[in-house]
Amino acid sequence: MSGATSLIGAVVIVAAIGVGAQLLADRLKVPSVAFLLLGGVLVGPQVLGLVSPSVFGQAGLQAIVGLSVGIIVFEGAFHLTTERVREASREALGLVTVGALVSLVGTALAVRFVFGTTWPVAVLVGSLLIATGPTVITPIMNVVPVRERVAAALETEGIINDVNAAILAVATFEFVVADSSSPLVVVEAFVARLAAGVFVGVVVGGGVALLLRRVTLSEDNAPENARLVVLVGALVAYALGSTLLSEAGIAAVAAAGVVLGNADIPHEDTVAEFKGGITLLVLSFVFVVLAALLSLEDLQTLGLGGLVAVVTVVALVRLLGVFLSTVGGTLSVRERLFVGALGPRGIIPASVATLFAIELRPTNPTAATTLVGTVFFVIFATVIFQGGLARHIAQRLDILPMQTLIVGAGRVGLELADRFEARGEEVVLIDSDPETVERVRTAGHRVVDGDATAAAVLERAGADRAGVVVAATADDDVNLLVAQLATTRFGVDTVVARANQPDNVEAFEDLDVETISAGFAVADAMDDAIERPALAHWLSDAAKTGDVLEVELGNDVLTDRPLSSVTEDLPQGCLVAMVSRSGTDTVPDGDFVLQKGDHLTLVCETNEAMRTVRRLCQSG
Repeated sequence: MSGATSLIGAVVIVAAIGVGAQLLADRLKVPSVAFLLLGGVLVGPQVLGLVSPSVFGQAGLQAIVGLSVGIIVFEGAFHLTTERVREASREALGLVTVGALVSLVGTALAVRFVFGTTWPVAVLVGSLLIATGPTVITPIMNVVPVRERVAAALETEGIINDVNAAILAVATFEFVVADSSSPLVVVEAFVARLAAGVFVGVVVGGGVALLLRRVTLSEDNAPENARLVVLVGALVAYALGSTLLSEAGIAAVAAAGVVLGNADIPHEDTVAEFKGGITLLVLSFVFVVLAALLSLEDLQTLGLGGLVAVVTVVALVRLLGVFLSTVGGTLSVRERLFVGALGPRGIIPASVATLFAIELRPTNPTAATTLVGTVFFVIFATVIFQGGLARHIAQRLDILPMQTLIVGAGRVGLELADRFEARGEEVVLIDSDPETVERVRTAGHRVVDGDATAAAVLERAGADRAGVVVAATADDDVNLLVAQLATTRFGVDTVVARANQPDNVEAFEDLDVETISAGFAVADAMDDAIERPALAHWLSDAAKTGDVLEVELGNDVLTDRPLSSVTEDLPQGCLVAMVSRSGTDTVPDGDFVLQKGDHLTLVCETNEAMRTVRRLCQSG
């Protein structure tokens, strides 16, 4: 009875820590994993002794941890859509190939020469620390609103390298424990597990997608049933993969998640809410229990060498890998520095290192101590420091973009979104109609489902960091309330509202917002078509070819110079048509000297030229 009581008590404590960690993380805007790790150490045998992992038994612990990891990896892979990968395909490919290789080699070298371990043990540690898991990256990205291309690169790297790290570590571990074998066994084992896992995952994921499309689950509970079917599919993929080869289950759930996430299955929004209670519970269980297993003596044994190894891996190896793997990509130098400063390790290194250490300790206690100590040292350092400081790092590097919020995803809102995104701007649409939201999301736009007249919805969409808010619905009352919230509560600099009825224009103008009367806009467009046909035609096609851009000059290199010399530095196809300074608009000649803070109106022939000149003028 006492064993049952201990087991129940352990589960309750773990669940309570998980909920508490999530609430605290949401309040402080940091990843919950940091609090889960600290909570696990606190309630474990080393401190309070409230949770002893031994109550689960070694076999039970391995099974529960394996299934939990499978669910977590599946959830991350489910959100890895082709559109998201395409956002940073060049960088993501580099991070999971060149970046992973640099991480493996650099970490192995650091461990080998700092601790004097054997090469197999050093490579084992390096294999595990390839992983930068989505369980840590995604919460950071939720509170650090970097550009989509940066977030996509980090999250894609986390999901793919989680799988690679788990499989490579298992393959390396076989080499570590073998008395005599060729290093080729590592390559063979890695390829075999990856191939078997991907095959199983594609088959299971395709089967579940076919089932959801062809079979009517029920009339009343179809969304909930679809969610259950997907959950069971993830568990089946993991079980089948693991049955074929150990750790092939990780590759299987990842492949199944990618297949289902891109299969356009029914009730996809409901299924996408995978990170509900069950994911929170398994995440809490894994991190708390594994942290409870951690021996503080292992960390103390590493001493100063552990600190040297962590700094080398986190600061030097990571930064080198990121810069080598993103050469020639679309990320700016500051964005590459941010990615290099952000490589938090998560669930895969923690779980696999702990289970390996249990097997190694009876025969090779030194290797076990080095393995688990180094891995958890890196996890603690990266989760707590990088996770906690990520927003400050992004702010210091000035890579948090101002975004444009468009309320109303109808024809006007979508046309504006297409135009803004063609210029390289960050756009978030808000709409309350589920069908519209799904259609817009399928088209590749970022969209928030909700009533924008509620301040909480605007805040969720990022109104606190919006440079522009556009109220573009067909309902003037909605547009008026949105404009009022944007100006008074969120202090947005530029608020533009659509007035569908001429009689309402005065009410909008009383709020001191830019008001576009629908009737006037149509008349103005017709006038342009009659009096300025060439310009009207060019502007109507601007989303495909180019546009007129106004940007504040912040580049010191371009200031205090005549326009004739500055023109040489502008991309081909860009012309400075007007300069606004202190409220005065001037059509400049070649002798006009630019000053910092001038607002330049540029005509750009192509969108690429427009994006280039924007970056040029805004760079410090």
